[in-house]
Amino acid sequence: MIHLTGTIIHGGGIAPEAWIVDGAITYVKPEGAKTATTVRGFAMPGLLDVHCHIGLGADILVDRETALQQAADVVASGVTHVRDLGTPGDMSWIDSEPGVLRIIHCGRHIARPMRYLRGIAREIEPAELPGVVVDEAAKADGWVKLVGDWIDRSKGADSDLEPLWPREILMDAVQAAHEAGAKVAVHTFATETIDDLLEAGVDDIEHGTGMSPDQMIEVAKRGILVTPTANQVETFIDIANQAGAKYPVYGKRMRHMYENRKEHMAAMADAGISLLMGSDAGSTLSYGTLPSEIIACIDAGIPADTAIAAASWEGRARLGLSALEEGSVADVVVYADDPRSNPELLNSPHAVVLGGRLVSDATE
Repeated sequence: MIHLTGTIIHGGGIAPEAWIVDGAITYVKPEGAKTATTVRGFAMPGLLDVHCHIGLGADILVDRETALQQAADVVASGVTHVRDLGTPGDMSWIDSEPGVLRIIHCGRHIARPMRYLRGIAREIEPAELPGVVVDEAAKADGWVKLVGDWIDRSKGADSDLEPLWPREILMDAVQAAHEAGAKVAVHTFATETIDDLLEAGVDDIEHGTGMSPDQMIEVAKRGILVTPTANQVETFIDIANQAGAKYPVYGKRMRHMYENRKEHMAAMADAGISLLMGSDAGSTLSYGTLPSEIIACIDAGIPADTAIAAASWEGRARLGLSALEEGSVADVVVYADDPRSNPELLNSPHAVVLGGRLVSDATE
């Protein structure tokens, strides 16, 4: 048994103490039981990284040992649940490995040929999209991942971000996903893509760097989830520089989004959008970096309480996951104090409990 004491934030409010027995949390002290371990501090539901690619690396699909190390690095950062949001191979084997965090699998990215990072996506023609979405949904855990826009290099110096899917086909694909019991998350950088996503009724926008103020209002009104990925947007300046003279139009757009990233993210929060937090860990961003992602979002102008709630109890509720309600699975992260007052504490979890098992030794 584990005894949590101090402050415990949970789906139903705040408690001064809780107990973890047989992997579940309770706020009523078990009679006749002796406390084996006490953890003191500020406890809250384990962090949720909704944009993470465990299994992805520089060589595309990594080996088992590397994937397990990626998962361990994520847990050490205080994350107990991830949504993989696209991997190039079947990662379901990892669910049976002992001590691995819970993963919501989303199948492969779905994109068009030559319109995404090489070797990662399932590349198809537009007419195939509704059927492929249903196929990927059958392999996943309730989510599928579309690439909504990418640079079209065929236009030479005029090349720029462009939507991948005709609106009518996108609408049919989202409807097919919903009928198959899956929700649709879409990668998008471009302004031009958002209206099609709204019309199609997608469930989740990843990045969303091109959303206009009016589009933000509509996204908030419809309750569409948005993951800002601040660390990924920080790389836009490198992308712009690499575009150089070869793709000046695209480079200019990426530079503009980089330069306006903080105002843009603050505007998302001001619009009342239902935010999630995601590290976008994968081939270019390191695993275990959700704390730095949350801090980057806070630095950009998203209020600390909004960002941290989105990474924990509110984000979990938005994805239908438990948030330390009475009797639920005990996935907990503990800090020395409230990270909403000092976000830097996110970088040093005092303790992590995964499925009721203490995976650190910050005890007394």
